[in-house]
Amino acid sequence: MADDGVRALIAEAGVDARRLRAALALLSDGRWWTLGDLVRESATSRRTIEALLRELPDLEHSGDRFRLPPAPVEAPPSPADPVTHLLPAHAQVVEQMAELIAKAPRGRHVLDHVAATADTVVRRALLLGTRFSLDGARLLCVGDHDLTSLAAAMVHPGLEVTVVDIDDRILGYIAAGAARLGVSVHTRWADLRLGLPPAARAYADLAITDPPYTAEGVGLFVARAAEGLRDRDRGRVLLAYGVSERTPALALKVQHALSALNLVYEAMYPDFNRYHGAEAIGSAADMYVLRPTTKTWPAVSARVDRLATAIYTKGPQSTEAAAPAPGAPGAAGIEVAGGTAEVLVGEWPGDLAPRVPRARLSTWLAKPYAAHPERVAIALPAGLEAALPRLLLATRAAYARVEPAAPLDDLPGLADLLSPVYAISAGDSGGSVLAERVAVPGDEPGRVLRRILDNAHGKVANTWREALIAARAGLTKRQARALIAETAPWAADATPLDLPLDRLRGLRAAIAATLSAA
Repeated sequence: MADDGVRALIAEAGVDARRLRAALALLSDGRWWTLGDLVRESATSRRTIEALLRELPDLEHSGDRFRLPPAPVEAPPSPADPVTHLLPAHAQVVEQMAELIAKAPRGRHVLDHVAATADTVVRRALLLGTRFSLDGARLLCVGDHDLTSLAAAMVHPGLEVTVVDIDDRILGYIAAGAARLGVSVHTRWADLRLGLPPAARAYADLAITDPPYTAEGVGLFVARAAEGLRDRDRGRVLLAYGVSERTPALALKVQHALSALNLVYEAMYPDFNRYHGAEAIGSAADMYVLRPTTKTWPAVSARVDRLATAIYTKGPQSTEAAAPAPGAPGAAGIEVAGGTAEVLVGEWPGDLAPRVPRARLSTWLAKPYAAHPERVAIALPAGLEAALPRLLLATRAAYARVEPAAPLDDLPGLADLLSPVYAISAGDSGGSVLAERVAVPGDEPGRVLRRILDNAHGKVANTWREALIAARAGLTKRQARALIAETAPWAADATPLDLPLDRLRGLRAAIAATLSAA
């Protein structure tokens, strides 16, 4: 086994040769190994494992699996993992998480989704409990395709958990899973490029994130995680980030982004996180524990003020993709339903209608526009399609025209979702979308729903409560609040703009239930 080729590889690896020795020990233990399993178990990049396999003349094959003749090859000791020894006591949670991860919505490559293993998310939860006191604590999961929120809620039932994510499928899956498991996890929609939901700002004692592995993505997600901390002195951000042993310069670039946020590296556990995929980085990532300083907060504000939308490694919002500008319908202005747009929302060409007021997408979602324009035009960058229903709900105009940079996949679905407020149709040319505000519905649940959606920046529970009181004479605020809390506990502190789509779709039925009960 230890021929000249293998010796040369080990010599070339130098002090990092423990990865190769770990792979050799695995191959020699008598079991069959797939390439992916070898990569993940040894936390070694696919290229390095492939190079090792090419140098093993006595390597045995069985389909896509490999092994060496059994031999007493001693495995090198692993870097210290502070919580693996606790896993046997949580075997049932690991089993439940494995099933949940297997049935979760498929990852989207344009969002850099790669699923963590079940024991990884449980070890994350255990690390939280061993390193920090969680009595009365709150955890914010900044993106959660890995379902860490469910593992944390199961391992620590007293921990209050909130998830913010751009993927409505994941939010719906987490909410359904939490209901089946009998744990409480709040779900909120957010495109972090446009900001955190109001309920998630200054919310948590601890935040955890496994972001896109670009300097831009890590910087943005960690900055938003910091914005989510309520305890600026003792809060922590846990970051999963990995890089191939072949490309340390990429890690340096990311660490520069972290250093720009003036965060203290309180700890870093090598190869703590393991994944189903991401073989280019050894299917592994380190776990950073970051602590803010007094200099963090101005740095975070500066970071999010100059952020770009390109944060991913693939797709239209990758750091390598060029962002196309929206088409310019005419220098004089943009036609919207027979008139001219009175406000331009998003990034429009600078020479287009220069006298028309403009608003950033993030500002449009953050607060109501001061004026009441009749017609609005919205430029929608590629990769921000999930924000479109929220951008239209935030628009109080009678007419809106949307110019997407890429064709929309599901215009009928958008029309159905927003039918209580808008009639949605395709524009006359190109991929533009037109939205025309419709009359208030005549039925009682429809009127209450419309009142809530028309107040898109306000808290759902507050608007709902006032509508119930108006609809049912003699109902007190306390009674109305209790009815809503019992029927829709997920509405607490949420606005229509950060409710996941499954909650928005279920809002009418929940309203009808409270009207009947009242």
